[in-house]
Amino acid sequence: MGLDQLIKKCKEKNSNAQEQLYRLFSSKLFSICLKYSSDYSSAEDTLQDAFITIFDKINQYKNQGSFEGWIKRITINTALQKYRKQKVFDIINEEQIEEVEVEINEEEISLDYLLKIIQQLPDRYRLVFTLYVLDGFSHKEIAEMLEISIGTSKSNLARARYTLKEKIETNQEERYVRSIEGQR
Repeated sequence: MGLDQLIKKCKEKNSNAQEQLYRLFSSKLFSICLKYSSDYSSAEDTLQDAFITIFDKINQYKNQGSFEGWIKRITINTALQKYRKQKVFDIINEEQIEEVEVEINEEEISLDYLLKIIQQLPDRYRLVFTLYVLDGFSHKEIAEMLEISIGTSKSNLARARYTLKEKIETNQEERYVRSIEGQR
């Protein structure tokens, strides 16, 4: 059964089609949920909530544009909605914080480690970092999505980068010390 047929059956509330759609897209959407969540369990909850919304709103999808893009947007909005309710963003002075570049030696740092330290960021930093760096949204778009100012978005991104830089540097220093101690 093709995707268009599967979507049509989902619009008819066919539970077998919904299960197939879930199996087809759950791993991709779960990876999005992991980026926006502080832990695995929270990501699972977000994925479940996203699919509930997808199935509730599937009649709004008019077969124009990418279906995958449509469900990704719903998933991101589902993840962000939780944080909007919590008011995780502080009102801050909008003066610029110095931009920090993070140097990553890809041979020494795994993607799992990067995801782990991104998940450890405070919510406000993690959300802005993920939206801007990983998903390519502009500060204007982030400000609208999170109901914050553009300055707050920029500030939180800078702070996220700074925190990640510190964690990566600490990790690299610890690895260096262990390698020297291993040579003794």
